[in-house]
Amino acid sequence: MVTPVTPQCFPRLGRVQPVIRAYRPEDLDTVYDICVRTADAGGDARGLYSSDRLMGDIFAAPYVILEPEHAHVLDDGTGTAVGYVLGTADTARFARRYREEWLPATAGRYPVPADPPATAEDGMLALHYRPERMIVPELAGYPAHLHIDLLPEWQGKGWGRGLIAAFLAGLHAAGVPRVHLGMAERNSAARAFYDRLGFVELAVPDPGPVVYLGRETTPL
Repeated sequence: MVTPVTPQCFPRLGRVQPVIRAYRPEDLDTVYDICVRTADAGGDARGLYSSDRLMGDIFAAPYVILEPEHAHVLDDGTGTAVGYVLGTADTARFARRYREEWLPATAGRYPVPADPPATAEDGMLALHYRPERMIVPELAGYPAHLHIDLLPEWQGKGWGRGLIAAFLAGLHAAGVPRVHLGMAERNSAARAFYDRLGFVELAVPDPGPVVYLGRETTPL
């Protein structure tokens, strides 16, 4: 169990003290909201797709439902999540579970996309319906992967580092040696953040608009 974290750089606000804690099932709707509000290369993706739940159904909910032990949230001190880090300790196993458990759980929620994708939404739905795309041979030495998102007003205050630290600690305790992530190449602010935390670029042929980064799970 990860001890709640309060970065010293954030001022105390009376008795309301933000804290990093384990994910709880009652956080699910807020996780969906955080996901869509940060899904456009860090910007707000609300209204970009037919459902504002789509991004969460691909990049957030399956992780907290299938592997909640590796999900942590930033609680604003009132019980409300304002950021999260989530992921999996084993990408190949997670991709299998996504197909065997998450696709049936979301059956009927979204149409099968055009092939090849004709719209931006088709492109996202293609990710949803083909979870095997997570398995990249060049990343086999980095079996875990993660997603981290914070609402804009909570960024730049040390909370992102605290969330990553909590996630790495959980992986390290589980014996997972390395972790990777994929990020939009155009998100320069996120890249600077990961560089500061010791992530390095991983070579993947033809990655498209995505950059893959990785690091060992040793503590920050």
